[in-house]
Amino acid sequence: MSFREIPLSEYPRRAHFEYFSSLSNPYVGVTAEMDVTELKELCKQHGWSFYLSFIDLAAKAADSVPALRQRIHGGAIREYDACPTSHTEPLPDGTYCYCALSHDMPLCEYMDYAVKARKSAVERGSIEEDGDSESAYFVSCIPWVSYTSLVQPTGGESNPHITWGGYFKRGGRLVMPVSILAHHALVDGIHIGRFYEKLNKIIEEETRCLKK
Repeated sequence: MSFREIPLSEYPRRAHFEYFSSLSNPYVGVTAEMDVTELKELCKQHGWSFYLSFIDLAAKAADSVPALRQRIHGGAIREYDACPTSHTEPLPDGTYCYCALSHDMPLCEYMDYAVKARKSAVERGSIEEDGDSESAYFVSCIPWVSYTSLVQPTGGESNPHITWGGYFKRGGRLVMPVSILAHHALVDGIHIGRFYEKLNKIIEEETRCLKK
């Protein structure tokens, strides 16, 4: 995974970085509702997993925001060119494992690749991350409930966490809560806003393109 180092002396948010890094809870999180009506229908038509398709689109949206590709590394900031995902996959015993995926391909190609990767991950059944997880987006889903807020566990990492809940009908449309949690030393509200804006746009573009 390619990256560039950003020394704190050259970082425009240095004062913000130092302040939020000093806090006991330096994370910022938002939950917003998203319309997934067309995406859900598209997945149904193609026989695709909605979960896997949303992982791909969410990761591509996050990659469009440089701040979400940044990680705290030693005394500097490391900005990756693109970041993989590490998502949860349920296991038969009620627990889960982790599955790492890249998303540098069209959605239709990604789906075949992701199905094979998730099968392999479930067979391993491990919560050990594949390779270096520093660059990853941590992804999970709570499909059993449509929530309005979410508290996530953190361990000092600077990886963004992207999570969503169950979708529900409102006025004939399917709506779904989508959450993002990020390290405030790197990410501000404007970056989170750009993530949601880009995710909406990507969903619209993909569904329009694949309907042709």
